[in-house]
Amino acid sequence: MNREYDTIIIGGGPAGLTAGLYTSRARLNTLLIEMALIGGQMTSAIWVENYPGFPEGISGMDLSELMHKQAAEYGVKTVFAEASGIELPDGKKIVKTSEGDFTAKTVIIANGSRRAKLGVFGEDELTGKGVSYCAISDAESFKGLPVAIIGGGNSAIAEALHTAKFASKVTVIHRRKQLRATPILQEKAFAEPKIDFLWDTVVEAIEGADTVEHLKLNNLKTAGKSTLKVAGAIISIGLKPSTERLSEFLELDTNGHIITNNKMETKIPGIFAVGDIRHNSARQIVSAAGDGATAATHVRNFLTH
Repeated sequence: MNREYDTIIIGGGPAGLTAGLYTSRARLNTLLIEMALIGGQMTSAIWVENYPGFPEGISGMDLSELMHKQAAEYGVKTVFAEASGIELPDGKKIVKTSEGDFTAKTVIIANGSRRAKLGVFGEDELTGKGVSYCAISDAESFKGLPVAIIGGGNSAIAEALHTAKFASKVTVIHRRKQLRATPILQEKAFAEPKIDFLWDTVVEAIEGADTVEHLKLNNLKTAGKSTLKVAGAIISIGLKPSTERLSEFLELDTNGHIITNNKMETKIPGIFAVGDIRHNSARQIVSAAGDGATAATHVRNFLTH
């Protein structure tokens, strides 16, 4: 495999895939590095209804596959590896990975975010034993059983609707009195007879012997304690940027997102950041794709001038 490229893109979500499409169309030798699934968090979207050009909607997995196919047809090379860091000796940009080192003139960081954890007792021990972070992967395993969805945003409510196709009952637990999900998703959830809501409530512990058996809850308004019997807990409380290994040389905001200008440039010349990982991202597939196109345009300008 070639070890030197015009551009290396770290992350194969919608931002990285779009950046790769644009850089390869500009005839820049481009390598895409992805450690897991092509599509990133997009693959966990059960049904995408707000991406332009798909009036009937499309699954996140199918959209990921189409984006990757289009980028690959224009020449993007893909390697599945974990990027462990970036070194900058003598102006070079060396991306360290589990498959060895790769050198590039420019780097686009697009490795997005990962699901946030609750950080409560029993969460780690019961992950994969009833605790889940992805309904599209695990909802069917709860067929005929009661399940809790923890969160109140778009992902949480979409996952509640999907889980309701299989579970006997779905309880959405939200720390506020009002959901953050878009009105159209809220309407669907409130109309679904299998979905109930616990407002102003947080999970304090997840308990069970070998699998999830119940949740210990606390009502934030009344301080009342209660127990909810469930067979599964799907946690969807937001995303954390994957920037732990970048803080030494890139400027981050207080939440760990990379600060860029409107060209997607970081403070290091030739290093760009796009999508959910950057400061003030809209955290939508369409805006991530826009970031990728913007960065690719300015990568080309950077290499030209």
